[in-house]
Amino acid sequence: MLFRCLSLLLLLSLMVLASDTLQADERFIIVQSTTSTQNSGLFDHILPLFTTETGIEIRVVAVGTGQAIRNAANGDGDVLLVHARAAEEAFVADGFGVERFDLMYNDFVIVGPEDDPADIAGLNDAARALTMIADAEASFASRGDDSGTHKKEHALWQAAGVEPQEASGTWYNETGSGMGATLNTASGLGAYALTDRATWVAFANKGDLVIHVEGDDALFNQYGVILVNPEVFDHVRADDGQAFIDWLLSEPGQAAIAGFRLEGQQLFVPNTL
Repeated sequence: MLFRCLSLLLLLSLMVLASDTLQADERFIIVQSTTSTQNSGLFDHILPLFTTETGIEIRVVAVGTGQAIRNAANGDGDVLLVHARAAEEAFVADGFGVERFDLMYNDFVIVGPEDDPADIAGLNDAARALTMIADAEASFASRGDDSGTHKKEHALWQAAGVEPQEASGTWYNETGSGMGATLNTASGLGAYALTDRATWVAFANKGDLVIHVEGDDALFNQYGVILVNPEVFDHVRADDGQAFIDWLLSEPGQAAIAGFRLEGQQLFVPNTL
């Protein structure tokens, strides 16, 4: 009986040791990222390529850019990949990130109902389009969530000289949600919205929404990538996080980004290829 008990204890000890060894050998990093990289399907395309090459698993937390930056500033992640350059530069300047790199870009578009009550179709001046939407008191759906898209929208309203929050709850509708949910709201209300092109192309519930405004330089959408500072957060997986960044900026990584297409469209343009 004693022998059986000792054998069982030995077996349990070996199982615990094996489990600890497997956990120690497990390689992964946490990437705090914007929703557009996830919802568009880009990550589904490129991350398996990196994992196959390196054995490093990527665990993505896809939230709005503002939340992603706050999460990373709390040490909840190893790499930050978002699209709000001024906020990214502040993140590095405040010591939370090591260095920011341009990674890829695309653009924003203004979508709205096909009947176009504000008569903005064909404009290539986003601020002028927003002024016309406000003048017409045409429904507009805003993310209202401090995301990169919301930050861009806010900058465009400022350029237009309009304070849309004064009309909150009337023609201006703040969803406090992600891009997909906000587009669903716009579709349901017959409202205009600002969206990144990648999410728009991937969005399945367009209804009668169409692109009305595109091509303005002010709609440029740059993405950056940053290693969370291991000198501030000693649990950051710095070597593997930097390996991911280096791969993204390398020729194979940039080619993988360029190779991602949806409905025949290239959705992201790499910066260094």
